[in-house]
Amino acid sequence: MRRDDVRRFSAMILAGVMAIAAVLLAPRPAAADTPWLSVSADRYATFSVPAAWVQANVGQVSQVVVEGNFGPSSAWTEFGLTRRGDAWSGVLGALKPGLYYYQVTADDTKSFKDPTNSAGVASKPLWSTFLVPGDSARLLADATEGQGGKVGSLAYRTGAEERSAVVWTPPGYAAGGKRYPVLYLRSGDGMSATDWFDLGRAKQILDNLSAQGDMRPAVVVVSDGGTDDKESKDLRKAVADTYRVHHDRANQAIAGVSEGGTQALRAALSDPGQFAYAGSFSGLLTENTGRGHAHGLKLLRLYTGNVTDPAYNATVALTKSLARAHVKYEFDGVNPDAGANWNAWQENLIDFLPRLFRNVRDHGPSDGHGALKGRFDPPAPGTTPTPFVKDGFVTFETTTDYKDAKHVTVWGNWAPGGSWLRVPMTRDGDRWRVTVGPLDPWFYYYRWIVDRVGVKDASNPTKITTEPAWSTFFIPGEAARLLSDVPAGQGGKVESLTYQSTVANQARTALVWTPPGYDPNRAEKYPVLYLQHGGGQNYTDWTEMGRAKQILDHQFLDGDLVPMVVVMGNGNSSNFNKELLENIVPAARAGYNISSDPSRQALAGLSMGGGQSFGILKAYPGQFAYVAAFSAGFGSATGVDAAAINNGTKMLRVYVGDQTDFVYPSFMASLATMDNLGIRYEFDGVTPGPHGWDVWQKNLIDLAPRLFKR
Repeated sequence: MRRDDVRRFSAMILAGVMAIAAVLLAPRPAAADTPWLSVSADRYATFSVPAAWVQANVGQVSQVVVEGNFGPSSAWTEFGLTRRGDAWSGVLGALKPGLYYYQVTADDTKSFKDPTNSAGVASKPLWSTFLVPGDSARLLADATEGQGGKVGSLAYRTGAEERSAVVWTPPGYAAGGKRYPVLYLRSGDGMSATDWFDLGRAKQILDNLSAQGDMRPAVVVVSDGGTDDKESKDLRKAVADTYRVHHDRANQAIAGVSEGGTQALRAALSDPGQFAYAGSFSGLLTENTGRGHAHGLKLLRLYTGNVTDPAYNATVALTKSLARAHVKYEFDGVNPDAGANWNAWQENLIDFLPRLFRNVRDHGPSDGHGALKGRFDPPAPGTTPTPFVKDGFVTFETTTDYKDAKHVTVWGNWAPGGSWLRVPMTRDGDRWRVTVGPLDPWFYYYRWIVDRVGVKDASNPTKITTEPAWSTFFIPGEAARLLSDVPAGQGGKVESLTYQSTVANQARTALVWTPPGYDPNRAEKYPVLYLQHGGGQNYTDWTEMGRAKQILDHQFLDGDLVPMVVVMGNGNSSNFNKELLENIVPAARAGYNISSDPSRQALAGLSMGGGQSFGILKAYPGQFAYVAAFSAGFGSATGVDAAAINNGTKMLRVYVGDQTDFVYPSFMASLATMDNLGIRYEFDGVTPGPHGWDVWQKNLIDLAPRLFKR
């Protein structure tokens, strides 16, 4: 948006700004329609967009997503909804406490506001907001009624044009009363002053810090992005003429976000006589613009997000320039969890305000913030080994095949718990690229979505047999140790086992893991786990996606695993019971030194495979002494012999993901079914995450060391 457009738009939305405080504090009106968004007490956001509304207002669509600041570093991402019955729906979470903003978009280009959510953003008519409460977001919540300051508008002229600013006055402020220091808070280019209130939660932050006595009472003047030097002088004169504020430098402060932060630094460094305090929130200044050493500047504090923040490299350069010029500054440290967005700038404001117009003892970085590590420069376009992984940040880059595409995202399992989000990529010449992170140590899979079509990253040689468009990468770390490869030569072996399926009337393949030191002639036969995949999957998935080999290798070397053989067969069958008992099991016994004793046999599976495991348990109780189901329901209770199951089963252990796992409701109903039947089982609570591999990997990690020890 051009600067003049920003100003015209701002003038419109600020014309009635005297009512802003009322809008901010007013309770949400009751919606005539069922809310599209609900947030549970445990911080899960459920979106349900009526298909009929979409059809009536947008037309026939093939895809609906919720776009919002849900991604790593609070990045703007797309959360895909699934058409279920008469609604497009999905569950995302658990979300961290904080403010979220979002819009709904169909088929990449048809965006619209949630009409059932009255909390909006004045400068972004299609956006809605919601606050997820929690201790870390307590300063973003509304202050106790009667303890807050007031928000109003200030009209002023600059040249022949009229401008508006938003002004917060502290509790107790009176037109004829004492004078106050003043903070000028600038927005970035293309931003409105109201963004600081709708997205930055400036009123709530100011109200709460003031009520707690954590800041010196001050008048705060918020202006639009793109304010030039002349306009700034005109604004300061209007403030001095209208409000009871001090005029001396010691009581003047300036700060801003992005380009507004750059302007704040230039004002403080180039003309040190104006301000005694200056803060740059993701500012883009790269060198000292002052002629001297900024004498009399009491505080110059710099803030930046992580390497996804364009200000990161700028801050690296600026700190060196200031040091060379012997300009004293403070650095809040690198915010590891946010980039250039309002989540970071809220934290910056919370840190900056208590430092103004008074003496403070703490001049160091915020808790958890780190040092600058030098510039972050991924390889140049066309040379990037995709994905390029550095310090938990992953840079993706397409080939030139999609140079004519309109909309490209990278879809992957980096939402909370391993759910899936799409991160928009940016065109870079004839390629598309983006940096995502920080990602926790774990195993990740992804694909490009190019104009709503999923395609593989052809530059990544990894493959998933049942998902040809997927690629994978691994971020090492202690939390992901069990998913990493063990040193060469120390792990077990994975071999193919061919068997004849009398159900499918064809030759089929299973994969078999044998432990290090496996002895085909050992007198004592090995116990065996039959491990089944889910629907739409195959026998390869537990090794390619589930990291079964890595998990089993580590647990064996750690001494946590009873030496066993693990058979991963093909469960895609019209009669799984027959396929397992008459085809897979006999072939495994013929090919490996494994036991046929029920007490030395285990059966487990995920999703469809979990349902198949329950089916075997009910039809052949006692055939497998150890049974486990991941993200699966028990099914019908008709004809179930609970006594036989209890007598023949040493361990029945069940697992499920959280509310984002679509089988969660039926799973919880299954627990009641088993309780009513009197079946003994173990359930240690939900595994955080969706109906996906992040959950099932953790389930196998928990299950395997429990087998054959009773």
